[in-house]
Parts: sequence; C-alpha cells; structure tokens
Amino acid sequence: MPYGPIPATAAPSRVPASRRPLTTAPPRPGLRRRAARALRHASPALLAYGAVRVLGLLVFVPWAHGERRSVRHLLMASWDCDWYLKIARHGYADTLGTAYDANNLAFFPLYPLLVRAGDALAPGLPRGAAGLGISLLCSFLAAWGIFAVGDRLYGRRAGVFLAVLWGSLPVALVQWMGYTESLFTALTAWSLYAVLSGRWLWAGSLAALAGLTRPTGAALAAAVSVTALLALRRDGFSVRPLLGTLLAPLGWFSYVAWVGLRLGRWDGYFAVQKLWRNQWDGGLETVRRMQALFVTERPALFYAMVTAVLLGSVVLYVLSAADRQPLPLLLFTGLLLVIVVGSSGVYFPRARFLMPGFPLLLPLAAALARARPTVAVTVLTAAAFGSAVFGGHMLLGWHGPP
Repeated sequence: MPYGPIPATAAPSRVPASRRPLTTAPPRPGLRRRAARALRHASPALLAYGAVRVLGLLVFVPWAHGERRSVRHLLMASWDCDWYLKIARHGYADTLGTAYDANNLAFFPLYPLLVRAGDALAPGLPRGAAGLGISLLCSFLAAWGIFAVGDRLYGRRAGVFLAVLWGSLPVALVQWMGYTESLFTALTAWSLYAVLSGRWLWAGSLAALAGLTRPTGAALAAAVSVTALLALRRDGFSVRPLLGTLLAPLGWFSYVAWVGLRLGRWDGYFAVQKLWRNQWDGGLETVRRMQALFVTERPALFYAMVTAVLLGSVVLYVLSAADRQPLPLLLFTGLLLVIVVGSSGVYFPRARFLMPGFPLLLPLAAALARARPTVAVTVLTAAAFGSAVFGGHMLLGWHGPP
C-alpha cells in the first residue's frame, strides 16, 4: 500500500444507472504531459536549488582564481574525479596487488560507464567535461526527487525547503563535481519515492542501479527489499513487490560477485576494501578519531565540520524516528549511518558519504515549512552562504580530497 496521504473519494451518485447520461472517462494524460505538469510543480524547488549552487560557484570561482588554482581541474579532474576518468578510459585492474589506496576496483562502475558513453558521444570535450555534465544533470534530477518525497509527506513548501537544504549542505559543492554523489542521490530519491507511491518495479530497478554506483547502495537495496517483503506480508502475494524485492540488491551483489570472479577469490571486493583501510568496526575508529580531534589535537576546520555533520546526522535520525517517518526512509538513513559511522576507513570524506541521506533533513524542512517566512528565509540564506564558504574551503583551504 502506498505511503502518504490518500485523497478522499467522491460520494457515490444516487441517480439510477438507467437515467445517467452516457459518458466516457476522460483520457489519462500522456507521459509527456504528466512529466511537464510534475516539472512545473517542482520548478520552485529546482530554481531555488540552482540558485543556491550558483551562489556556491560565485564564491568558489573568484577564490580559486585568487589562489591561481584551475577551476576546471578542481571540478572535473581532481581526486576521485581522476580515478573515475581513468576507469572510464582504461578499465579496471585485474589483480589485487599489495599497495594501499591503489586498486581501482574499490570504485563502482555505473558512473565511469556513463562517462565513457559521454566521451564517445562527444569526443571533442575536455577531459572530465562529460563527467561534470552528468553530475550537473543528476543534481537537478536528485533535487526533483528530493522535492517529490518532501512534497508527498509534508506538502509542497516542505519539499522546496528540503531540496534547498540538500543543496546547502557544507560539502554540497561536490554535487557539481565529477563525483558520484549526485547520481547516487538521484537514484536514491526516486527509488524511495517509488516505494512511497507503491511502484515496486521502479523502486527495485533504481535501487539496483544505485547498487552499481556506490558501496552504500547496499543500504538502499535493503530498505527497498525489506519494505517490499513487509508489503507482501501485509497485503498478500503480489508479483510486483516480489520483483522489487529481488531487483533491489541485484546491482550491488552483481558488482561484488564480478570483482570476486575477476580476482579469483570469493572475498575479492572485501580484500580490495582492506587495501583502502576500509572495514566495519562498529564505530570504534570513529569514536577514537573524534576523541583525538577534540581532546589531544587541535582540529582542522574541515575535520571539525565533518564531525559536526556526523553528530548532527545522528541527532536528526533520532528526530526522524520520533516523527515516525515512513519505514523505507528510516531503514535507508539508519543503515547509511551504520555503514558510514561504523567504518574504520578514512575520516574526512564521511560528510560527503552522508550526502545521499536527505531524509535526515526532513525534520528541518518540516519545521521551516511551519515557521514564519522571515525565519525560513533567514535560515536558508545562512545555510546557502555557509555552504558556499565551506565548499570553497573544502577544495582550496583543505589540502586533501573532499
């Protein structure tokens, strides 16, 4: 059964059927017309989101020029961008090796496949331009899906605020870089929306694609599959929820299995992750790192921001649970937090890893929707400027990957 408000049905007519005029039901609008109507409905969110991200560029670009740094390189070919571009051009490693932080099998394949397709369609583009274009397009698709979830649960105003808050995250500049966060968030948002509206085939298919995009696609696959199984138990057997259950984890499991076959060992993917120092330890390394940052060290600004995002996300999850968000949203964000916080891997990218967890922002979006307009505008303006400054610092002041 779909989540969200269900419109009231009209009262049955008391006119005898024999005296009713012969009428035909109005034809259902075509797909193009429905898409155009949905796009108009979401346009305030998309325009506001675009304005926030343009503000980030207006701060970042002059800052980069002032430091004589290449804007194009930073957005299109730096850090993980370069890893994906090399995979798109040369493919994956076929041996495990022993070097740390060197095996590209740790990176999931959907994004570099799209980059390769973009380069093939437009071979004259500068290196990384196709990847940046994919991220730009997917960022707006993500903002649209995020708006759709917020609109369905709390109304149009909350949906707009939810999309703007997502675009105002401290590391939101990554959304307009050659990274996978925008693609993954777009797939996640629309998969969760499909679950809320009872479209199980769409939910499972999009979750499968998300599982080919990032390791945390496992969290989305689990959320979709568990919700679909519960729907089967509640509503009786139906083919569509069953197919959604089976499709959702297919992408993640397929890539993990393929890596195992490529390396000739069943735990090949997890062996690669060990070489990236990325294992699950229940959060011991996270706690140790936080303690070191604030007790024995003077934390860098970027590390302090990452820590604030981690702690704030836990608080927002508690608020989301208290607000009784729909089960698929709570499952996804809860598992995402367990994976990110419970990892022993590097500490600094964890704010970025949590970026797809947009349902955590729903309590804030709902509160802003109830607040006075001046309060909402003030909060969102402060968040947008803060995101612009942190984004510039992330690529120019912090001398490491985002």
